Amino acid sequence: MKKAVGFVKSNLVMSIAVFLAVVTLFLVPIDKEYINYFDFKTLTCLFCTLAVICALKNIGFFAFVAKKIVLSCRTLRLAVIALVYITFIGSMIIANDMALITFLPLGYFVLSSTSNKKAMAFTFIMQNIAANLGGMLTPFGNPQNLYLYSYFNISNAEFVSIMFLPFIISIAVITLLCVIFVKNDGLKLHDDTDYKLPPLRTFLYIVLFAFSIFIVFRVIPYYWGLIVVPLAIFIMDKSALKKVDYSLLITFCAFFIFAGNLARVDAIHDFIGSLINKNTLICGVLSCQVISNVPSAILLSKFTENYPALLVAVNIGGTGTLIASLASLITFREYNKNEPGKALRYVGLFSAYNFTMLILLTVIMYFVLY
Repeated sequence: MKKAVGFVKSNLVMSIAVFLAVVTLFLVPIDKEYINYFDFKTLTCLFCTLAVICALKNIGFFAFVAKKIVLSCRTLRLAVIALVYITFIGSMIIANDMALITFLPLGYFVLSSTSNKKAMAFTFIMQNIAANLGGMLTPFGNPQNLYLYSYFNISNAEFVSIMFLPFIISIAVITLLCVIFVKNDGLKLHDDTDYKLPPLRTFLYIVLFAFSIFIVFRVIPYYWGLIVVPLAIFIMDKSALKKVDYSLLITFCAFFIFAGNLARVDAIHDFIGSLINKNTLICGVLSCQVISNVPSAILLSKFTENYPALLVAVNIGGTGTLIASLASLITFREYNKNEPGKALRYVGLFSAYNFTMLILLTVIMYFVLY
């Protein structure tokens, strides 16, 4: 029983998603239409990118690059900005949750080794916001982007044009906050570790990552990813396949079933449809605050064709509450592990900065889209 409770706690969103999917089985019995619920291209792209990212993480690729950059900083302000920018850019390439898992420990390393732990709450919060908002510009930057990009068959140029303004605003505001709230004190970071990457594996993993991106951009048929990527990684580092976030894939599948079934119940379809079509942006942002951004994207996509507003909503909606994005829970857990007993202060600061960002972006994008 303890193991079961522990599993549910550690995979809470997945457990809720599976529960909701099972409940809807009583509303819509399993039939041949179920197979149409699943976006196999999204699932394949997600699996391939996660697998390659795990392989790159195993050889220390991201830590290697990030530490080289941070070690060149000479002030606390520059170091924090570098950490935030690395997380920002990282989320565009390896998705927000993986960017945080990779770069939050680096933030702790920099601040603790230079006696600047007082800046940790602010730095972690800015890294968190950067991770949630940095990935908005690319289809593979956030899981919800990958899904909506595929579901609505959005072109690359249109995707970037929709997300460019909130992306630029996010960079400007995050940078301004770092300049205002981080002192420009001198910083001397000592690290004599000799960082080395295995040349052949590094090259091959980068090639595999490029291969995965080509699949996302529809250059290579997605089914090739299921053959090439797992086979190559199994040969080079099968432990990476074990570290793939399969709970995220299961969560996607469960919400596909949940959303697909709700869309087939006329009363529910009409009710949700009437709400979201009144204002897709506001409805999407509010939905993220309650059920987080990935489930919101999957659910609401069944009830609207206004994908520009929905795409913006589920990206900027990742800020706000702790559950608006699963990545925020990763940051909270990491901070609580490193700074026990300070959770309440962290949540207060987190809410202040996140809701400020959320309100600002929502107001600006409301006038742009409407």
